[in-house]
Amino acid sequence: MTSWFLPIALEVQGYTIWDPPSFAMPLNIGDPAPSFKALSTAGEEISLENLQGIKVLLYFYPKDDTPGCTKEACGFRDQWSRYQEQGIMVLGVSKDSVAAHQKFTQKYTLPFPLLSDPDAVIASSYGVWGEKKFMGKTYMGVNRSTFLIDENGKIAHIWSKVKTDTHAEDVLSILT
Repeated sequence: MTSWFLPIALEVQGYTIWDPPSFAMPLNIGDPAPSFKALSTAGEEISLENLQGIKVLLYFYPKDDTPGCTKEACGFRDQWSRYQEQGIMVLGVSKDSVAAHQKFTQKYTLPFPLLSDPDAVIASSYGVWGEKKFMGKTYMGVNRSTFLIDENGKIAHIWSKVKTDTHAEDVLSILT
């Protein structure tokens, strides 16, 4: 089953207001990965179409420079050479701005690009934007998840229950 979503846009006084949907159908292994295009920490646009022929590890996280997100990112940084040996491009995605991503990348010396998804369009298309609960409050946000996309643009593996301390190693254990 392919994930799709209907963009909901509302125009008010000449401005388009975007309300990212939270009802994308879940992705399954073997499904085509939803295409995406976003600005990276280098200020360059990265798209899935330009990555054909390369394995891509696309990980979604809630916010730069928070404890769990930092542990997860540093785990990928610490295992970077092993990902390179496997020919895997690691891409982190959150709603943070490119400027915030640049600060986070510099602070922790992250060797891989982070993609800015300020309107949660990519997160929605991968089915990871949705309702969350924290300290008795319900809100919309990114549900931490990771997708391995094969060289042909198909979903090869999905991690939806991520332990930030060990996630980089958990992914590698599936790959080796």
